Amino acid sequence: MKLDLDINKAKNYTSNSQIARVLTENWVKVHSYCPNCRENNLEEFENNKPVADFYCKSCSEQFELKSKNAIKIGGKIVDGAYSTMIKRINSDENPNFFFLTYDKKKWRVANFLIIPKFYFTSEIIIKRKPLSDTAKRAGWIGCNIDISKVPKSGRIFLVKNSQIISKEKVYSQWKGTEFLRNKKGESKGWILDIMKCIDAIKKDTFTLNEMYLFEEQLKLKYPKNNFIKDKIRQQLQFLRDKGLIEFKNRGVYKKIDYENI
Repeated sequence: MKLDLDINKAKNYTSNSQIARVLTENWVKVHSYCPNCRENNLEEFENNKPVADFYCKSCSEQFELKSKNAIKIGGKIVDGAYSTMIKRINSDENPNFFFLTYDKKKWRVANFLIIPKFYFTSEIIIKRKPLSDTAKRAGWIGCNIDISKVPKSGRIFLVKNSQIISKEKVYSQWKGTEFLRNKKGESKGWILDIMKCIDAIKKDTFTLNEMYLFEEQLKLKYPKNNFIKDKIRQQLQFLRDKGLIEFKNRGVYKKIDYENI
């Protein structure tokens, strides 16, 4: 995998947005791979398919690419229409998302990560203000994708701070959370919420009592559940069994270091 964008591919374009689109899409097609099967077999959809940009010819996984001129990923990624995005993430056609940042001065990839489609929920889609009455598309409502609300396990870097992550690490992290594909509704919500609570604890090792501090926060989201602490313990055991946290001793757990899987 090379990190330099091939600027010759955009020599016939003058628009900055078109240049960026052509260069980043070409880079993904040439240098990236499918994290689901590890094959360098990504192909662009024809005729600007509205749902996705790429598909894997080996396993048929679909991917949409978002890119921006930035050294750091940041918290939010600008996306399209809010209503379309909400409908998309709740459909079977929802693609996985590639996010790419590049250094325009060097035309070089800085970060490249994937968020699996099974990590997308309506909570990470932030509605923007409607366009003003004087705008060409007056009243149109766009959205941002707030990737800071995605658990760390769902932010799978292929390139981080201009450093290429090994394909085996990428594949391991992808497969490690693939069980979420079959989770729906509240069941999936609980898993993701407990993951985010764990991420919020700024230590590698944490205790059950520290997790109980999120009880009131979780109660607001699940007001009909009168056994929040029981649910916390249940989800910790589930994540432990899936290898996403380690059990150290009674009431003590350790996070998985995704940098060194």
